[in-house]
Amino acid sequence: MEQMIDMRPAKPVFPLGLNETRTAWSAPRDEGAPARLLFVGCDAACPDVDRVAGVRLVAAVPSMRAAGHLRAMIAADILWIAGAEAIESETFSDLMAAAAERQCGLVCETTLAALDRVAAAVPDALRTQWLVDADPAERLVALAAARPSARLAVHDISRDEAMERIDRLQDEVARISRLLGELAGQPGLAGAPRPGGGIVGYDAGVRAPTRDFSVMPRSFEPEERTRDRQRAKAVRHMLRQRRMREQYFAADLFADPAWDMLLDLYAARLERQPVSVSSLCIAAAVPATTALRWIKTMTDAGIFLREADPQDGRRIFIALSDGANEAMARYFEALDE
Repeated sequence: MEQMIDMRPAKPVFPLGLNETRTAWSAPRDEGAPARLLFVGCDAACPDVDRVAGVRLVAAVPSMRAAGHLRAMIAADILWIAGAEAIESETFSDLMAAAAERQCGLVCETTLAALDRVAAAVPDALRTQWLVDADPAERLVALAAARPSARLAVHDISRDEAMERIDRLQDEVARISRLLGELAGQPGLAGAPRPGGGIVGYDAGVRAPTRDFSVMPRSFEPEERTRDRQRAKAVRHMLRQRRMREQYFAADLFADPAWDMLLDLYAARLERQPVSVSSLCIAAAVPATTALRWIKTMTDAGIFLREADPQDGRRIFIALSDGANEAMARYFEALDE
């Protein structure tokens, strides 16, 4: 009996490895497969991926070889960088370029002192989860959030106090967003989406134009500038009163980082002073990783804006959007009545 021979060309096989030659080709993602994680750092600092469903560790590599390894991978979903502050600028920039090419999620661990420099080197297009002195629960949450959006159904890792606190923080963001919408007379801010993402009434994802933070001599200040200085003084006084509560009660009892950051940014705008990311984290009076998560949420909602430092490209500033600033002004005008 003759043997039937299939003359159709076989499907090409693309092996996974560093010896592979590839250009811009990338394998389509299988939605049923776990997210592929490339860890940059020492093995001891590698996250416990077994506790997060739908994530698989592909390799742990040093920073010097990370960009080449990432480009050589057929597919990559998450890039985790530990100790970003210790990586040389050129190496880090090359790694960020590779991550942007692969369009993978980023989890970046760094120190509070180096946060501004590292954040300025991360492209805005990358979906970034920031970690500063993070505990194990925060690392697991960041890993789950960095997964591709199609697989963003987070399984219950451990409903401990940290997870419950994150849920409360998200609810608080929604409450403050609704409050700002009512004060600004923009009902759409309460959560109505607009084409292209963001919230109606705010320019989400758009960098604000460069601001002039110079202050004119007080002897030549117009009446409006004098009023701004007086209001800024009142806002700072309110912030000091909020911090005084921590002398008599537990600090986390009144944790309200979104409002603390709004007050700090509003006062800074009245004073015509820039606010760095690290400074805003300190003003939030919560752990830096929690503050960074709030900054990302408020930026995505169009309440905060990222501004490049015209004097130093290694640093970025956070500012209130025009709509949020107007809402804060109306709030304090209502208090004065």
